[in-house]
Amino acid sequence: MEFESILTENNHGIFRIIINRPKKLNALNRNTIEELHRAFTEAKESNEVKVIILTGMGEKAFVAGADISEFADFSLEEGRKLAAEGQKKLFDFVANFPKPVIAAINGFALGGGLELAMAAHFRVASDNAKMGLPETSLGLIPGYGGTQRLPQLVGKGRAMEMIMTAGMIDANQALQYNLVNHVCEPEELIEFTEKIAGKIMKNSLVAISAAIRAINANFEDGINGFQVEINEFGSSFGTEDFKEGTSAFLSKRKANFPGK
Repeated sequence: MEFESILTENNHGIFRIIINRPKKLNALNRNTIEELHRAFTEAKESNEVKVIILTGMGEKAFVAGADISEFADFSLEEGRKLAAEGQKKLFDFVANFPKPVIAAINGFALGGGLELAMAAHFRVASDNAKMGLPETSLGLIPGYGGTQRLPQLVGKGRAMEMIMTAGMIDANQALQYNLVNHVCEPEELIEFTEKIAGKIMKNSLVAISAAIRAINANFEDGINGFQVEINEFGSSFGTEDFKEGTSAFLSKRKANFPGK
């Protein structure tokens, strides 16, 4: 599949999606969002893809925000449509993706960039990364899930402060806030993230998909996450991965999960 704004590569089950607009600090525009949706859809449908690593081209930026020039003169209705379509096509799509998605944050992750990183299932940052939601400095609020996901990750008070001040935090502060899981040197970022992906791929990806659904259920209004967990747990007993996993354990050998 050919893209203008992103690059993709599959390396033994690890599917890298690289936002490739370095001159614009990898800022998100409509075309990039559309291409990311297509790339994630491709990854979802491919049996060759096990884990996705999402990152930006270069060391300056993961995604430095949205392309403001695209919406500076939008009306109220156009603004609502922009947020709704973006969340449906990309941010919620990534958050509920059935395969593990890791954001490798290289440099700036601001506005829509931080919102995209937060939509991933977890985050690894280079030690030169800077993160923030500066929308209130433009007379806006975060529109791609930032007001919802940031409090879930860092707590209400810290989220309020970050959004109200429109300030940035560095990688180590993000680690302290639980916004990222790990911090490493920029040149080690992809290798470090791929090592985590390798550990994930040793386990049942069918079970991991079920775990993603169960964990996400806890953050959905009107959904009983415990009941979702019970249902997903029960469904696991009918999978070939369960049969292989328990058989391997009892036989004291490594499991070779069929992914079914």
